[in-house]
Amino acid sequence: MIKSFDGNRPRVPASAFVSETALVMGRVSLGEHCGVWPGAVIRGDFADIEIADNVIVEDNSVIHGGETMEIGEHVIIGHGAVVHCRSIGHHTLIANNATLLDDAEIGSFCIIGAGCVVSPGMIVPDGSLVFGVPGKIAGPVKPHQHERLQRGNGSYIAMFEKYRREGI
Repeated sequence: MIKSFDGNRPRVPASAFVSETALVMGRVSLGEHCGVWPGAVIRGDFADIEIADNVIVEDNSVIHGGETMEIGEHVIIGHGAVVHCRSIGHHTLIANNATLLDDAEIGSFCIIGAGCVVSPGMIVPDGSLVFGVPGKIAGPVKPHQHERLQRGNGSYIAMFEKYRREGI
């Protein structure tokens, strides 16, 4: 569902997929070939949310913030993640049920582990693995992980069309 709020309508290009059971509202801009899966909420009521091309927002994730948020290209936001940070760089994975709190900045080619809680204001440098509660940098992304992040989200585009045909 795509809804205006306070006179602001989300920008959703034709190449993007927004599930009928997702909510994208207000000051949100989706890039080309983005996917917003069932139950996800992207709520641009307090501030702008700028999402670049080829970003996947998986089921039941929440993206919301009190300040402008920027999410880079080829990001995967896993199932049930809560994104309330300032920024996420390109080619980054936010794993299932991770939580990114106010003013955190996540670099490019990072992996934020499942269930991790990134503390308010934490700066995560490019190429970092972050795990735990609270999140701690566990080291650099390994070469095979970097390769996977580099490949991006192309496999999802065919799924968009299947979901559209099924009316999901």
